[in-house]
Amino acid sequence: MVVGECWPTMDLLRSEPMQLVQLIIPVESAYRAISYFGDLGLFQFKDLNAEKSPFQRTYAAQIKRCGEMDRKLRFFKEKITKAGLSPSPRSSGSVDLDLNNLEVKLGELEAELIEINANDEKLQRTHNELLEYKLVLQKAGEFFTSAQSRAAAQQRELEGRLNGEGSIDSPLLLEQEMITDPPNHVKLGYVSGLVPRESMAFERILFRATRGNVFLKQSVVEQPVTDPVSGEKVEKNVFVVFYSGERAKNKILKICDAFGANRYPFTEDIGKQFQMIKEVSGRLSELKTTIDVGLVRRSNLLQTIGCQIEQWNLLVKKEKSIYHTLNMLSMDVTKKCLVAEGWCPVSAANEIQNTLQRATNDCNSQIGAIFQVLQTKESPPTYFQTNKFTSAFQEIVDAYGIAKYQEANPGVFTIVTFPFLFAVMFGDWGHGICLLLATLYFIIREKKFSSQKLGDILEMTFGGRYVIMMMALFSIFTGLIYNEFFSVPFELFGPSAYGCRDPSCRDAFTIGLIKVRDTYPFGVDPKWHGTRSELPFLNSLKMKMSILLGVAQMNLGIILSYFNAKFFGNNINILHQFVPQMIFLNSLFGYLSLLIIVKWCTGSQADLYHVMIYMFLSPADDVGENQLFVGQKFIQIVLLLLALVAVPWMLFPKPFLMKKQHEERHQGQSYAPLHSSDNTFEMEQHIPHGHEDFEFSEVFVHQLIHTIEFVLGAVSNTASYLRLWALSLAHSELSSVFYDKVLLLAYGFNNAIIHIIGIIVFVFATVGVLLIMETLSAFLHALRLHWVEFQNKFYEGDGYKFFPFSFALLGEDKE
Repeated sequence: MVVGECWPTMDLLRSEPMQLVQLIIPVESAYRAISYFGDLGLFQFKDLNAEKSPFQRTYAAQIKRCGEMDRKLRFFKEKITKAGLSPSPRSSGSVDLDLNNLEVKLGELEAELIEINANDEKLQRTHNELLEYKLVLQKAGEFFTSAQSRAAAQQRELEGRLNGEGSIDSPLLLEQEMITDPPNHVKLGYVSGLVPRESMAFERILFRATRGNVFLKQSVVEQPVTDPVSGEKVEKNVFVVFYSGERAKNKILKICDAFGANRYPFTEDIGKQFQMIKEVSGRLSELKTTIDVGLVRRSNLLQTIGCQIEQWNLLVKKEKSIYHTLNMLSMDVTKKCLVAEGWCPVSAANEIQNTLQRATNDCNSQIGAIFQVLQTKESPPTYFQTNKFTSAFQEIVDAYGIAKYQEANPGVFTIVTFPFLFAVMFGDWGHGICLLLATLYFIIREKKFSSQKLGDILEMTFGGRYVIMMMALFSIFTGLIYNEFFSVPFELFGPSAYGCRDPSCRDAFTIGLIKVRDTYPFGVDPKWHGTRSELPFLNSLKMKMSILLGVAQMNLGIILSYFNAKFFGNNINILHQFVPQMIFLNSLFGYLSLLIIVKWCTGSQADLYHVMIYMFLSPADDVGENQLFVGQKFIQIVLLLLALVAVPWMLFPKPFLMKKQHEERHQGQSYAPLHSSDNTFEMEQHIPHGHEDFEFSEVFVHQLIHTIEFVLGAVSNTASYLRLWALSLAHSELSSVFYDKVLLLAYGFNNAIIHIIGIIVFVFATVGVLLIMETLSAFLHALRLHWVEFQNKFYEGDGYKFFPFSFALLGEDKE
């Protein structure tokens, strides 16, 4: 469906006439012609190479080439998003690049970006390693410094004891020996580094693997550390493992590797430690400067790409779609022409021929393209030319099923009936104004919203903004009829027709009111609200009104089935489907609607339930006090007989007449007619030989099902329209509860805080329940009434949509 910005020139009731066209295009002008067709957007190509795989088609290499450029653009977009930037297309100028130059430029930019990313990744890894090394030098240095301090203190204490005066129990020789010959100490090796803090089993595994012949010292790093390998923030501990022997060392190294520990060298010399820390800090500063320069360079490159990536992406998509379309064309045996087949509107034939001529002239081709219409029995696609206002209503119908080619389109009537039935359930002119203001915001700023990527809910709301606008306008209208503004009545059209029996009005609620003026000119009299009779009165009014609206809409559906049958020349459906259906529906529920109107006009107290029930149970009995007009009993008997006659009228004649019609149509067609024209082969391609067998039993069973469905549906569908009454009443009562039990109750307290709380609760309840949940509920019920109760009377919906080759549709793709 193509959406324009102006009102359609063709009416929406019937889809535009379509024709199957064959195009013979010279190879040298084929690319240009398909490109122009993409701009035109009025031709739907058929795939003439369906039996071939994508790799066997003529332009597979070009599509692969476009796919590679598409991959590079996705790579750029991913890096732009990862860098926290957003594509910002330039407002002025366009991309003046052909596909070859764009391919070269994308390759150069990809190579440059990959090189920048590789250098940045390498520098960042080195930077993270140096950061970890600096932590190891600091933390492990603290281990050795504290250990050396404790050892020096112990040594001084030992020397103090050994350098004493001695005693007879401690010979001088022994003391001298201890001083001059200290015990031999074993030199221990050590491994230092960082290990993830979550590796709780690290110490336990070390102990078990070395049988306890190691000493582990750990220190917690307060801040998470960026791991050089993964590049993620990880909480780590600095560790030093002391060991003795090469065997223990090998085990420790394997365990460190298994736990993902990063090992770094360390020296015991304090002077060298300070020198190494100084060198590492200097290298970190240099690396930081280099990394910042690289980041600025990458950011500038990504911003340059982001300014044009959307235009490049659109260009690549256009090229790819052109070659995909060219692959749908078949190559002529001479390999000098491409043959295309497809559907187009009859009204677009001149535009298509002009487009072909333009492509031929631009390519300086010596051979012109050929345009010829093909005869076919294939059902054409359905094409309605809509605009931004009518497209949303058409989508409501298309969600149920695409109209059969030139079938009556319910979308025309949905523009009025859908928002009106919604408003019958939602009627409150205060809520309608709120809904209208919210919708006008989307309509006023539609240019801004149409260029942005919205969420799913906002996207649906924005797409149906004109539907919601109509729903709001009709809700204001029905709200004025119900005289409800957030459930509060107003005397907008004059004073009430009713007054109190006494001046004090003390007994107004108990003994009622009396009519003192003319009838309220428009809608429900405000005095009905809050009285004892409010609920019975509104119940009766809305229930009867629902039946009238339902019968009217079902009659409209049956009438549309007549126009369908007349348009397609199906007299059987007119005489044996439309006529008995109208008789059956109106003999029962059309008569009920007439009784409702007569009762309203006359003010009669007749019980319509009693009239309709005993019309079936005891048609010969007198109507008695329920008589509304003269001759009512006779008319009821006639209508009942007509309804009974209409059922076999719908069931039996149609299958037999269809069988007779089928036999007459195919009589004498045992032999195929001779064709003397040169286009015999083409005609055979599109007109199937023979005819399908006529199965009378299947047709009869189908008609039986259709008859039963209509008879039972006449009752159930009429009852289904009572949802208009039920939801309208529910909406009114909910609104009244929120007003009385929240707002008025809060204002009953002499406290400003309670007043504010009451207003906030009332606003949130109104928005959340009445303006969102109730809107959605009424919308879904109105949808059901159109799809089931209305459209099943005439709408088959078994067609398929016209999808022309158009560049305008490429911009609608959401990634």
